[in-house]
Amino acid sequence: MASSECCSNPPALNPSSGSGHVEKLGGFDSYVTGSPDSKLAVLLVHDAFGYEAPKARMLADKIAAAGFIVVLPDFFNRDPFNGDLASIPVWLKAHAPDKTIEDAKLVIEALKSKGVSAIGAVGFCWGGKGVVELAKHDFIQAAVLCHPSFVTLDDIKAVKVPISVLGAEIDQLTPPEVVKQFEEVLTAKPEIKSHVKIFPKIAHGWTLRYNDEDEAAVKAAEEAHQDLLGWFLEHIK
Repeated sequence: MASSECCSNPPALNPSSGSGHVEKLGGFDSYVTGSPDSKLAVLLVHDAFGYEAPKARMLADKIAAAGFIVVLPDFFNRDPFNGDLASIPVWLKAHAPDKTIEDAKLVIEALKSKGVSAIGAVGFCWGGKGVVELAKHDFIQAAVLCHPSFVTLDDIKAVKVPISVLGAEIDQLTPPEVVKQFEEVLTAKPEIKSHVKIFPKIAHGWTLRYNDEDEAAVKAAEEAHQDLLGWFLEHIK
């Protein structure tokens, strides 16, 4: 994630955005949206800008409208990335993405205690590593990675649940050639359902940090949102 791509078009954080509410879940302040009676849940693992990003909450609301209860926890505990590229090494030391699995497990346990029977998880950039770690076990039933950072071929080889990888053509962190390697690994594992897609002429971070004035970017983001929602509708039952 040590790239200017992670800082482009930063969101204006808004703690009151979205149609859901904030509650403690697994010890974390979490944006929760959707029917509390749903037995199907989707966990969103945010990018470096955290859980108060309006477009992250907007996407959570969109997924919830399809019948899921959706949870977007604050895995940074009120310390999202401030946009200063020079501060990334220190910030990452405090927020190692591969440790997110332990935090996410607490949220998953809390969801299950409320009667949730099946859970999907989607990770964006920083959040991709945590979600792929979850996908190596039976904590979730399906995974989606959107322009992930820090994810390796060995990670993909260890995946045990249906997984969709949505990549960008313009991405220094996980470039198309790496995404294609992910696809080769997954294709060699027919027992694991998979979907890999590279969006042309689109840059890293587009699913949550697209420019509203850029019609092509908005269209690509909406397409990615439909892809990930379709994946969860197919595999979270």
